[in-house]
Amino acid sequence: MDTPYKIPEGLAGWLDIVTMPPGATFTQTPPGRYRAQGYDDFRHEPEVDEYTLDTPGRWTRLDGDGAVTAEGRLIGGCVEMLINLAGTPYLDVTPLAGDGLVVYLEACEDDAYAICRNLHGMRLAGLFDHAAAILVGRTRAPDMRTLTQHEAVLDALGGLGVPIIADVECGHVPPYLPLVNGARARVTYDGDRNEITQTLA
Repeated sequence: MDTPYKIPEGLAGWLDIVTMPPGATFTQTPPGRYRAQGYDDFRHEPEVDEYTLDTPGRWTRLDGDGAVTAEGRLIGGCVEMLINLAGTPYLDVTPLAGDGLVVYLEACEDDAYAICRNLHGMRLAGLFDHAAAILVGRTRAPDMRTLTQHEAVLDALGGLGVPIIADVECGHVPPYLPLVNGARARVTYDGDRNEITQTLA
């Protein structure tokens, strides 16, 4: 449904990515804005073609301060889906582990308690054993009285000793930064310079 939207500055369109040849490299940077609430009503406004990005936003390092540069194979997706595959052959990251991994995750709608439990389960299943960095998508999923979504991530993954960068545009919150599972990725987080470069396998 979002294909007709104009691509925000800094991002790549998924149709452009799928037509790139093997070995192609492209870099994306966050536009600095996202949509905090609501959705467009396609039924009553089928001609809509521009995102409503009404709130300033930037990437956030959860595990401390300082710049980050990390490289590895991209693997990840929605926590609510991945938890059902953790520990099975369908989420076996061993074939990619030799290159290191950049694991990306995002919560669609589960509350912070559920996300925390699921991330602990994914960690115990070995998903993060070869992670060079973890990217966490911006979410509208609810915090709980004693635990925020960011705190849930830190509770489960903060002891891994790898950089954790949150509020990345890779989830259910517009705009959408396309990530290609299996692509080689280089992530840079350094003050106002945030970017991810992907090289297609």
